[in-house]
Amino acid sequence: MKKLLVLLFAIFAISSFRSLAQTAPTEGDKMLGVWEVGSGKARVKVTKYGDKYAGKIVWLKEPKYEDGTNKRDKNNPDETKRNVPLLGYSNLLGFVYTGNNTWEEGTIYDPESGSTYNCTIKLIDENTLDVRGYIGVQMFGRTDTWKRMQVKK
Repeated sequence: MKKLLVLLFAIFAISSFRSLAQTAPTEGDKMLGVWEVGSGKARVKVTKYGDKYAGKIVWLKEPKYEDGTNKRDKNNPDETKRNVPLLGYSNLLGFVYTGNNTWEEGTIYDPESGSTYNCTIKLIDENTLDVRGYIGVQMFGRTDTWKRMQVKK
């Protein structure tokens, strides 16, 4: 009986430690959450996969066309993707936290133009992101300010 209790305690301790290790937030996790883009037309949910960060469109101010059909990725340069719904579309991919409240090495897709850009993201404060898309050199890009939807206090 004593061995069984020790075994059960060990299993419980290991599973508790494992779940704590898996959920322990990292410095880069400050970007996780739902963000509204500068135009207010969309909201993007940022999540983590492995050691990278990504985002997908989870809300659109105008989710349907005038004919009542759901908005699609009609401007995608890949014709096979032009019928993919915009809701749920992954538009941020491959970001790595590089320190100093900055994520780099990722791309951002703009469904309005059908273009994909290199991108860096900077956390200005816990509820504001500066998202900079660019081609080649950051100096020649454009920055959009995103606001967190569920404001942290």
